[in-house]
Amino acid sequence: MNRLIFGDCLEVMRDSVPPGSVDLVYLDPPFNSKQEYNVYLEGSKAQATAFRDTWTWTEDAHASLRHGAENDRGLHEVITGVRDFMRMAPMSAYMAYMAARLIEARRALKDAGSLYLHCDPSASHYLKIAADAVFGADRFVNEIAWKRTSAHSNVRGYGRIHDCILFYSKSGDFTWNRTFTGYGEEYVRKFYRQADKDGRLFQAGDLMAAGKRQGESGMPWRGIDPAARGNHWAIRRSFLNDPDLPAAPLAALDYLDSIGRIHWPEKGGVPRIKRYLDEMPGAAPQDMFLDIPPLSAKSREKLGYPTQKPVKLLERLISASSNPGDVVLDPFCGCGTSLEAAERLGRKWIGIDVTHIAVALVERRLKDAFSREEGFAFEVEGAPKDIDAARDLAERDRLQFQYWACSLLLARPVDRPKKGGDQGVDGVMFFNDEGPKAPLKKIVISVKSGGNLNPGMVRDLAGTVRREKAVMGIFLTLAEPTKGMLQEATASGEYVSPLNRERYPAVQIVTVQKLLGGGRPKLPPDLTSGEASHRKNRAAARGPEPKGLDIAALDSPE
Repeated sequence: MNRLIFGDCLEVMRDSVPPGSVDLVYLDPPFNSKQEYNVYLEGSKAQATAFRDTWTWTEDAHASLRHGAENDRGLHEVITGVRDFMRMAPMSAYMAYMAARLIEARRALKDAGSLYLHCDPSASHYLKIAADAVFGADRFVNEIAWKRTSAHSNVRGYGRIHDCILFYSKSGDFTWNRTFTGYGEEYVRKFYRQADKDGRLFQAGDLMAAGKRQGESGMPWRGIDPAARGNHWAIRRSFLNDPDLPAAPLAALDYLDSIGRIHWPEKGGVPRIKRYLDEMPGAAPQDMFLDIPPLSAKSREKLGYPTQKPVKLLERLISASSNPGDVVLDPFCGCGTSLEAAERLGRKWIGIDVTHIAVALVERRLKDAFSREEGFAFEVEGAPKDIDAARDLAERDRLQFQYWACSLLLARPVDRPKKGGDQGVDGVMFFNDEGPKAPLKKIVISVKSGGNLNPGMVRDLAGTVRREKAVMGIFLTLAEPTKGMLQEATASGEYVSPLNRERYPAVQIVTVQKLLGGGRPKLPPDLTSGEASHRKNRAAARGPEPKGLDIAALDSPE
């Protein structure tokens, strides 16, 4: 069963991913960029923190270092040496964090498995030291440079336009499938300059190879003696793939000439074999990926996640280093690009992320993409399944509880502002009940995890609905509402849908217990359901992109 797991990937890999059970690991961890990354929501400046990419020598970093000491003494010595040399610098804390997770990733891999570690030039050399210590320097296969953006004009220094992907194998006998990319326009112009009468482009290849032969391959054909040139006839049959091609060299030449595969130069000379462009598999990928562009602001793939990678990039890596039915593990699955690519390619997958906002986004993304596919299914693990687990999450981390609670409604979570106090909006939902060209309407959500509830909170939400120009509000609570709160919600009025003329409470109180039991609030019909309308609404809802972040809107509402 495919698995989407909430939790720290170190603990999850150690406790829930058996040793030798995974064929491919792709890690796209935070890069130690010292930034806070946000997910922006469509049609507004609302945002939610996806992750904070800042590292210091906290207890978590020391715990990672202890994990290395317990599981790989050599690696522990490497990390402590770097730590001491760098005088407890943040990069050494980042190395300790990543080293512990590389140990568990290697443990999860089968002997024929491989690992791709996606990073950037500011950290790649440090991570390579850690990966060399975990896998062995002899298990390093490639460093891939992916051109992730167009030209930059840095104030000082050269433009930084590429990411690094470190490729390691667990053993010398690792899974490898030859993959191919399309030829570039310049390559075609340079090497495929000739065409048949029907317009098929070809290049003329050799029909001879060096060295004389005594057999038929060394005999003259059509008045041309290969031995006089110190050569012999050599037909490379692999690219022809023609079952009617005779085995005898001279008969094969006659056959090829009869079907038009021999090119005779106009001014005479040695005949050559025609290699048609449309029969060539393409070029083998090199260790510089220049042909996979980054996601643009208007890309249909864009989900609003700040470090989202293109599906084509993951498809290339997964196709090369795994086979259909294999298991792909992504310990930092973010918005789930690797999982979507794995599913499209017929692989099984395990995705792990430490934030509920990511897990909820991946769950929605995969269901949108594959829910109609026969046999598609996956389990979500680590998220609360009952009211006691929900209370425990609320006590441990109220922000993650807020994200998780919004996911129960398929709502987009919104961070509380750092300054200025609570604005009363913890999540938003959008819908359209007027037609394909109508503007989206908004529902605001207020999440309460405490037990001190009162009617004033409901009145505040009603005021927030008006201030935010929303049409409805949902008060989502962990505790049971009071009678006064229910009365206040009833007094807040109604929303009448123009689609069916039905009335809906303008403010509704919904408990976590009800949602866990399968209940739902009473919501208007939504015309944006369906894949075509889904994409159309996504584009319509997308607001202006915030400066300084190359991200777009979340997927459209349902």
